[in-house]
Amino acid sequence: MQLSNYHSHCTFCDGRSTPEDFVKFAISHGFRAYGFSSHSPLPFETFWNMSKDDMPEYLAEINRLKTKYSNRLEIYTALEIDYLDETYNPSIAYFRKLPLDYRIGSIHFLPISEHLCEENMVCIDGSFTDYKASLDHYFEGDIRKLVARYFDSTMKMIQAGGIDIVGHMDKIYMNGHKCEGFSFDADWYQEPFRATLDLIAEKGLMVEVNTKNLVKKQQLFPRKEYLGLLKEMNIPVMVNSDCHYPDLVNDGREEAFKLLKEIGFTTTRELVKGTWQDIPTGE
Repeated sequence: MQLSNYHSHCTFCDGRSTPEDFVKFAISHGFRAYGFSSHSPLPFETFWNMSKDDMPEYLAEINRLKTKYSNRLEIYTALEIDYLDETYNPSIAYFRKLPLDYRIGSIHFLPISEHLCEENMVCIDGSFTDYKASLDHYFEGDIRKLVARYFDSTMKMIQAGGIDIVGHMDKIYMNGHKCEGFSFDADWYQEPFRATLDLIAEKGLMVEVNTKNLVKKQQLFPRKEYLGLLKEMNIPVMVNSDCHYPDLVNDGREEAFKLLKEIGFTTTRELVKGTWQDIPTGE
C-alpha cells in the first residue's frame, strides 16, 4: 500500500492547519510523498478558496518545506483548480504559468450567469439544504438537469486541459442521491458518467480515488461500484484523502487499497522523484 497523498488542503484555503503540520503527520506515519493542492483562486473571494494575493507566499512556503524535509519526505506543490466556464478554468494562462508539480481539476461550482460571482454559483459541495434550494430554484427541482449540467462542465474541463488529475469526478451524487427521482442506474446518469470516463481515457488523465467521505459516510468518489470500469478502461488511479485536518491525512487509505486489490488493480499512479510512475499496490 502506497503511503502518499496528492490531494490536501491547509490554512492557505479551507484547511484547518498549517502546511508544516500536515508534513509532520505524514512523516510520523511513514509517508513517502505528500502533495499540497489548495483550492485555487477564483475571480471572486470565498471562504474555501485561496486569494490570488496569497499565491507567492503559498509557493514559497511549500518550497521551504521541500528543502527543510528533503531527506525525509517527497513534497509536491499543486492546486485543486475549479472549472467555472470557458473564461476561468485550469487551462487559462494564469494557472499554466504557475510553477506547479501537477494540477487537479474539480467541479465545485456551476455558474448560473456569465457574471462570475459567488451569488451566481450553484455549489454542489455544500450542505444538502443549500443544494436542494439551488436545485429547486435553478433546475426546477429536476435532479436530472443538475446531473446533466455537472457532467457537461466536467467534460468541458477535461476537454479544455491544463490538468493531470480529475478530482472527485462524480461528487454530484454526494447530495444528489438524497433527491427525489435520483437513480444511479438511469440512462440520464449512466450515459454522461460513462462519456466522461471515455474522455478521461482519451486524454490520458489520472483519476483520484477520493476517500474523504469513505470512513464517516461510506462514500467513495468515484463510487466503489465504478472502480471496475476504470480498470477495464486502463485509467490510472491514485488514492487521495482530500484532507483538511492533519489527523485525516491517512483516512480511508487502507479501505480503498483493499477495494482496489479486490477489483484487480495491481498498480497505482505515484509521483516518484518528480515523475509519474505505476507502482505495484503490494509494495
